[in-house]
Amino acid sequence: MGPGESRGFLVVLSAPSGAGKNTVLARVLPRLEHLTYSVSCTTRPARPGERDGVDYYFLSDEEFDRRVSTGDFLEWAWFCGHRYGTPRAFVEERTARGETVIMDIDVQGSAQVKRNWPGAVLVFLLPPSLEELRRRLTRRGSDGAAAVEGRLRAAREELRAVAEYDYVIINDELDRAARLLEAIIRAERLKTARSPWPTWLEALRKGDRIDAGTAEPGRDQG
Repeated sequence: MGPGESRGFLVVLSAPSGAGKNTVLARVLPRLEHLTYSVSCTTRPARPGERDGVDYYFLSDEEFDRRVSTGDFLEWAWFCGHRYGTPRAFVEERTARGETVIMDIDVQGSAQVKRNWPGAVLVFLLPPSLEELRRRLTRRGSDGAAAVEGRLRAAREELRAVAEYDYVIINDELDRAARLLEAIIRAERLKTARSPWPTWLEALRKGDRIDAGTAEPGRDQG
């Protein structure tokens, strides 16, 4: 990374299952340049329509064990009987290039990231109500009644961890939630610890003009 480039960083998005984090991410990712999604590894079976290497890397238990033993994961955790993990190398490479990496992981994984990756920005996405969460899980149709109840119990436990996060967004309206997440990322990019403000000041001292359209690190095009 050169002296005039912004510093890459990591954003962690957590939410109870069914709260809409994947849908919110799908809205935000095309809007911001230099925002990259970190694909997690998991031992759970793929759901209909999910693609290996796009939604998740679907691994056998043996392959997951091997990667744990070699330290390949930035974090990993059990959730609803399956394991999930974040490949460390991808995050290191992309942030070193000045990119913003965003991942969606549960509260167990988020706690590990907070310990292992200082400076990570933690965002929690809340449903408007537990009853609405139940409706979303049921409407999704991928789980039976018992599994839905299990996810609701897990959600109640996950809500205890909200105080450990930097930001909280209520997903009562999709566009609003997406705009708030986008605003958080833009604001974090402009922190003095990450932005190339010495380069901007030097330009001002030379009598040059700073264009607001290029001063924001990772500003989207169009």
